[in-house]
Amino acid sequence: MFISTNYGNAVNEGIRAKKVRLIDAEGQQMGILSTEEALKVAQNAGLDLVEVAPQANPPVCRLLDYGKFKYQLEKKRKKSRKKRTSDALKEIRLSYQIGEHDLQVKLRKVQQFLKEGHRVKLSIRFRGRENIYKEEGKHIFEKIVKEVENLGKIESAPSTSGRRMEQYLVPK
Repeated sequence: MFISTNYGNAVNEGIRAKKVRLIDAEGQQMGILSTEEALKVAQNAGLDLVEVAPQANPPVCRLLDYGKFKYQLEKKRKKSRKKRTSDALKEIRLSYQIGEHDLQVKLRKVQQFLKEGHRVKLSIRFRGRENIYKEEGKHIFEKIVKEVENLGKIESAPSTSGRRMEQYLVPK
């Protein structure tokens, strides 16, 4: 049975070399054996023969449970992928006339995002004649920053671009 992985390892009958350097399940070298002998040793131990260093002379093979090996590699890959996305930017949209309870709900969401390690973008959009209330927007940002000062810090002061006011927070 020929099995090849994305990691470049050949397994069991998929190993093409005539002689291999064999390492047992505990990591001890068993010496240089023919591929057939190494396969017999693997079958007797109830394990798979996996080529771990095909570029070596002779190639290095290891006795291990291949299914478990693949599972652990997949687990590591998922964990590293999860860590990569943790620095995503989360946006919280507000209004300058937001009610106190609504503000508390948004505030809890900001705190949750900062605890998870995300950057947070606070934004307020002013429509039509609401542009005259930019000071109200700044007061809302100040209120939020004051509440989350133990979890995060200001990355940039409130900035206005067109009809939007934005402020960025980063976790401590």
